[in-house]
Amino acid sequence: MSRCATVSRSLDEPVSGTAATATTWLLLEQPGPWGAKALTSSHLDPALGRALEMAADGTGVRVALIRRPGRHADPGTPPVRQVYAAHTVPGKVWLHSATTRDPGLLLGLDLAALGAGDHRSFGAVLDGRPHTGDPLALVCTNGKRDRCCAMLGRPLAAELAASGVQGVWEVTHLGGHRFAPTVLVLPYGYAYGRAEAHIVKEALHGAQEGRVLVEECRGRSTWERPGQAAELAVRAMAGEYAADALRVVRTEGAAPRWEVTVAHADGRGWCVTVTQTAGLPPRPESCGAAVLGTPARMDVVAVRELRTTALAS
Repeated sequence: MSRCATVSRSLDEPVSGTAATATTWLLLEQPGPWGAKALTSSHLDPALGRALEMAADGTGVRVALIRRPGRHADPGTPPVRQVYAAHTVPGKVWLHSATTRDPGLLLGLDLAALGAGDHRSFGAVLDGRPHTGDPLALVCTNGKRDRCCAMLGRPLAAELAASGVQGVWEVTHLGGHRFAPTVLVLPYGYAYGRAEAHIVKEALHGAQEGRVLVEECRGRSTWERPGQAAELAVRAMAGEYAADALRVVRTEGAAPRWEVTVAHADGRGWCVTVTQTAGLPPRPESCGAAVLGTPARMDVVAVRELRTTALAS
């Protein structure tokens, strides 16, 4: 049987506008095996995982588990776990890190504030500090959700780690199995599909310098899907790769057509027309899908530069 990623690639399905949405990512180290819904089906206390899911709902925070690349035999409960929080909104981007022996402390975080970009509870509860290391590359490897993520993601994570790339972690879920291997680069929150080692290395190098790699980019998790596609289209047209130069400031309309306003830090702006169409022919959206689907795709049909007065109105 064809894998979902193989079919998606053969159909040349576009990856733009397909990133998972989150203004803030909260990542907790959990070694060992992961189930399909890892927060409640791993060696993390399922009650804690369920409580974190519920607390994050509607806050803009996406909670995920991470582990270091390599074999995942059951090591037992780790004495110390790594925790990261990353806020991805342009102009307010930050990445903080902490360690904890008690993952239950995460329930003391103010997730609504984290989602809005306020990291004070991360510092107060976990003694979190600004991350001083390299940007993070999170490679989805959860084969219990989709076998493509394991078959394609795990070798990529291992290759990156073996070549000395810092900041590489395996992560439980980034969405879009059919674009495996999928990778999220933090702190800026740009996701990549069909990622190869050289793409990830270039994306990390760019993030270190505050730049975005647009090759195989799915979008910035900060924005909803029409905004992701619109921002990437403006980047391609304007040749703008500074990570925080562009913001999605307005999205008008509803499926299947939106008018998205993208603003530049220098005062320029663009109106981008994005339409939603069904991906044809029908294809497996994941390896475990019982029926074929027609996944929604974001198509940019027009990009129009705005006068400054139009942008301000």
